[in-house]
Amino acid sequence: MSPERLDLWAQSGQWELPSQVSHSCAMIAGAMTAKLMIDEFPWNSRYAVDQTENILTPALVIYPELVDHNIRQTLQLLEGNPDRWRIHVKTAKLQSTMERLVSHGVVNFKAATTLELLTACASGAKDVLVAYPVMGANARRLLEISEQYDDVQVSVLIENEAQLQQWRDKNVGIFLDINPGMDRTGIALSHSERVFSLVSGVKNLGLEFRGLHYYDGQYGSLTEQERCSVVHQGYDQLLNLVRVLERAGHSIREIVTAGTPTFPCSLSYTPFHSAEFIHRVSPGTIVYCDATSLAQLSHDYGYQPAALVLTRVVSQPRDGMITCDAGHKSVSADAGVPTCIVLGHPELLPLSPSEEHLPMSVRPGAHIPSIGDQLYLLPRHICPTVNNFNSALLVKNGVVAVEPVTARGREGPLLAETLERARI
Repeated sequence: MSPERLDLWAQSGQWELPSQVSHSCAMIAGAMTAKLMIDEFPWNSRYAVDQTENILTPALVIYPELVDHNIRQTLQLLEGNPDRWRIHVKTAKLQSTMERLVSHGVVNFKAATTLELLTACASGAKDVLVAYPVMGANARRLLEISEQYDDVQVSVLIENEAQLQQWRDKNVGIFLDINPGMDRTGIALSHSERVFSLVSGVKNLGLEFRGLHYYDGQYGSLTEQERCSVVHQGYDQLLNLVRVLERAGHSIREIVTAGTPTFPCSLSYTPFHSAEFIHRVSPGTIVYCDATSLAQLSHDYGYQPAALVLTRVVSQPRDGMITCDAGHKSVSADAGVPTCIVLGHPELLPLSPSEEHLPMSVRPGAHIPSIGDQLYLLPRHICPTVNNFNSALLVKNGVVAVEPVTARGREGPLLAETLERARI
């Protein structure tokens, strides 16, 4: 957020800044970190939706032509090779979007939930890594889906012996989850003996060792130059680990790195280009893009917003302020405040939302939107925003079609066999 926007925030009466906005102030003062999100995005008539008088708001709007554009831009950066992209479908969510990826030749997917796995398999994916440490009934459900789609290569992550043993005699591939310092899941790079032991255990059980998963998603607040510097150091350590495994007779088939923020850093790391293993990147946000990813990625890459939230002005609670019907139950607030920007309206600053209300301050002297006016919001974090909606409007040249957000949420909490017994 720019200093001017922070000043506008203060003028709006929201004196207690959320922690992430305060953090953003500190980063601006340091002048050594990237903006957390873009400040504005110009209006373009291609985003206009016809017959908005018949649309219930807030509404998720997806633009298939721009989805295709973003897919093509990614493939161009990958030198036209779709096999190098193991896209994380937590963002795409819609089966129709996943089918568009498949039509472009992208058939290697990553998923986090069993519903995402199911949707990916139904969309034509050929190889899906469930990049989440599934346990218990979740693991049993994963196996059911794998058996249902036996023409799809399904792989899982492990980081300990308990996770390894639950896949004994099962037809799944195994990736080791390596912790790049994000401290969310995985084995620390320094624990090579633990990695060696697990790889040996995979082979002793007769399972297929597919490779290493390394999600370095913690560097989004750095500039691209700073980001790549620290990320490349991590990749150096990762390749040292690979060499240790190879000297012990364990070949590496695939290494998966890089969500959206570190995607350019993976591309610029030259040792990946000459490696004997397959190196795949796994950005997912770039299919739709959001205010954060557009700040993190160079404008030269050519990405465009392909998903917006259509909202209406429902109140003008006081001078210099309006309220829209797009609270945090529609536009996710997980990445902080402001939760979005308003396309074509840099004079509007979204403030802290409640469940269904999104107040905005209006820059002094600027035109104040009228009650009932429609606005188009570019979320700060598109992935959970898509997950907030049951359906999406697909818009091409203003014309609307409706598609379900197929992989929204999760499957039911009981396995089918238990559900039958549980009926009352």
